Amino acid sequence: MRDLQPAPAPDYLIVGHLAEDLTPDGRRLGGTAAYAGLTAQALGMRVGLLTSTGPGTDLRPLAGLAIHNLPAEATTTFENRYPPGGREQWIHAHARPLSLDDRPPAWASPRILHLAPIAAEIDPRCLAALGDQWVGVTPQGWMRSWDEAGQIRRAVWPTAESALDGVAAVVVSLEDLDGDDAVAEELAHAFRLLVVTEGARGARVYWNRDQRGLPAPRVREVDPTGAGDVFAAAFFVRLRQTRDPWESARFANALAAASVTRSGIDSVPTPAEVEAAGLVVIS
Repeated sequence: MRDLQPAPAPDYLIVGHLAEDLTPDGRRLGGTAAYAGLTAQALGMRVGLLTSTGPGTDLRPLAGLAIHNLPAEATTTFENRYPPGGREQWIHAHARPLSLDDRPPAWASPRILHLAPIAAEIDPRCLAALGDQWVGVTPQGWMRSWDEAGQIRRAVWPTAESALDGVAAVVVSLEDLDGDDAVAEELAHAFRLLVVTEGARGARVYWNRDQRGLPAPRVREVDPTGAGDVFAAAFFVRLRQTRDPWESARFANALAAASVTRSGIDSVPTPAEVEAAGLVVIS
């Protein structure tokens, strides 16, 4: 077990695998945990990360995050391929499963608990044991399955096995739903607050039987990787502060849009972007 930086109890605790993405330029650190963790840090949160990686993964870009790292034989590794029919995603390796019981004792009660599976590394039934904790979920990794060759396909999230009433908010991308609006509507009935991100178009917020589309600012896109993760962390932080989903989505849209103007981990929010978006001071 490797704790990269011993730290006091985090305000924002992320549980999920870090990843290595295979790109034409080589391996690149990724995963929701990386982008969301750095975004929460940029918003003034003290961030803890419960994850698992294999030897050789360079975690230096995550300096400043407290990382409780469970050693594995390999780091979860993805590859995107672009044949004529559209994007295909492949998984080549995955790290060990994660349990909330793996948390250090001091990490038991963060202000925000972000469950961020990317490869089914967390059992969704853990939601039943979270009590009154403030929980945000990005369920991408519960909506994936893969064949023996590693090609990823969309799977049905077994929401019936989860304790959904205790979840404060769920953020999912329309891409993860294969663009299926009917699935988005089904999920909206299962949760008190659901956000469906739609890339450059912004996001749809379902709350209290109301649905609103909030457009994103128009920008010149360089790399959309991680934008949904930036959105999710910004949304959770703002929602915890304001309890206003509409304002939280506006704020998250602004930071996610800014993120696509840069590539890789460098896309996380800058102080100037946070100030321009109108951060509420964390109390």
